[in-house]
Amino acid sequence: MMPQSLNPTTMWHHKVACVFLAQELPTLCLYSAIFMRFAIKVQPRNLLLFACHFTNETAQVVQVRNKL
Repeated sequence: MMPQSLNPTTMWHHKVACVFLAQELPTLCLYSAIFMRFAIKVQPRNLLLFACHFTNETAQVVQVRNKL
C-alpha cells in the first residue's frame, strides 16, 4: 500500500522505467489503460495521473509495435 504522502508526481520514475522495460507488455498496457480511464472518471479529474499513464501507454504501444 502506498503512503498518502505520495502523489502522481513522485510516480513518474516508474513510468520512465517502463519506457525501457520490455517484459510483460500486454499486462502493462492494460494496467495503463485502466488507470487512464480511472484518472478521468474520478472527481476531481486527475490530469497529472492521466498524463503519466498516457506517456507510459504510448511508450508500451511503440515497444509492442517494434517487437512485431
